[in-house]
Amino acid sequence: MNITDFSMDYFSLKGKTAIVTGGNTGLGQAFSLALAKGGANIVMPSIMPDDPAFNALITAEGVKAHYIRGDITESGVPKKIVEETVKVFGAVDILVNCAGICLIEEVRKFDRVPWDKMISINLTAAFEMSYEAAQVMIERKSGKIINICSLFTWLGGQWSPAYAATKHGIAGLTKAYCDELAQYNIQVNGIAPGYFKTKVAEASIKNPERNKWIVDHTPEGRWGDIHDLMGTVVFLASTASQFVNGHILAVDGGFLTR
Repeated sequence: MNITDFSMDYFSLKGKTAIVTGGNTGLGQAFSLALAKGGANIVMPSIMPDDPAFNALITAEGVKAHYIRGDITESGVPKKIVEETVKVFGAVDILVNCAGICLIEEVRKFDRVPWDKMISINLTAAFEMSYEAAQVMIERKSGKIINICSLFTWLGGQWSPAYAATKHGIAGLTKAYCDELAQYNIQVNGIAPGYFKTKVAEASIKNPERNKWIVDHTPEGRWGDIHDLMGTVVFLASTASQFVNGHILAVDGGFLTR
C-alpha cells in the first residue's frame, strides 16, 4: 500500500455495527456516542432501563440505536445478544466490553460476596461476550474487540482487590485473544482510563486531599473529561488502527509516568 492511499476515511465507521455493553450509562454512553459519530450503529445491552433521550442522541448522528435488556452475567445472555445483533444488523463489527462495577471495602471485610460479583461482571461476562462475538468475527475474518481496562491493570489499588484482579485479568484476556484472533484479521485491544470526572469518582473529587493528590500526580494537572476517551475508542474501532493489536492504551494524562 502506498502512503498516498491513506485518508481520513480510515477513521470512518460508516456501515459498521458496534455492541457496547452498559452502553447507555456512565462511560458506556461516551463510547456509544463516539462510535455513533464515527458512523456505527449501536447495540446497547444493559440491566439499566432503556433511555430514549440518549437513543435520540445516537440516531441524530444518522445511525441506529438498539437497546437490549439483559444481564450479561447470566448464562446464555451474551450468545442471545450477539445473535440478536446479527439478526437486526447482519454483523458484529465492533465489541466494546465496558460494563463493570467497583465495590469498595477494606481488605479484612472484602470477602467472596463482592469478589464473586465483580469477577462475574468485570471479567467472566467480558470473556463470554468476546467468545460469542469472536464466532461471528472469525467467519467474516474481520472485527474489533475493545476491552475497558484501568490504571489498576498495572497498579495494586486499595479497598478493592477484585477490581485490580479483574483489570489485570482483562489485560491478559486482551493479549490472549489477540494472539489467536489476529490470524483472522481481528484486532483486540484495551483502553485504560485514568482518573475521570464520573459519578463513581464524586467522592474523590469532593475530598480536597484526595483531589489534590490526583491532580498533582497527573502531569496534565487535571482530571480527565469524558470526551478525552471518545477519540480513542473511534481510533481502536477503525481501520486506522489495523496494525495495533494486543495493546493496552492508557488515557491518563500521563499519570503512569509520574
